[in-house]
Amino acid sequence: MSTATTSSAMDGVDSTSPSDRTLYERLGGSAAVEAAVEIFYNRIIADPELAPFFEGVDMKKQRRKQIAFMTYVFGGAGAYEGRDLYKAHKRLIEEQGLKERHFDLVAGHLQETLRSLNVPENLMDEAMAVVATAKPIIFGRV
Repeated sequence: MSTATTSSAMDGVDSTSPSDRTLYERLGGSAAVEAAVEIFYNRIIADPELAPFFEGVDMKKQRRKQIAFMTYVFGGAGAYEGRDLYKAHKRLIEEQGLKERHFDLVAGHLQETLRSLNVPENLMDEAMAVVATAKPIIFGRV
């Protein structure tokens, strides 16, 4: 076995290659996700097309749910225990007119949030690909 490809805990070298780490870890873990969610919701609330969907919503609780969700979908520890995406958005679709264009606006705010945090393009693309998988679920097309 080549010593160039192995390491031990004693030599202090992390033998985990970047491809073995989760997207969550590569994005920066809990501190990065928490920072992103804070900026993300500030952007959404400032958007006149999206703000009405959050009227009356406990944003502190919403941020916590989003942190848990992003942690889960990006490969962090723990399980997501919230409602499934379709059920969570059904009332918004039926009663408030949530459309796919709103999803696209939200995704755009996330992408701009990641960009503002200087997330490398390849990680941003990977995160946005994960986010894109939610769209057909939210709108009942799966």
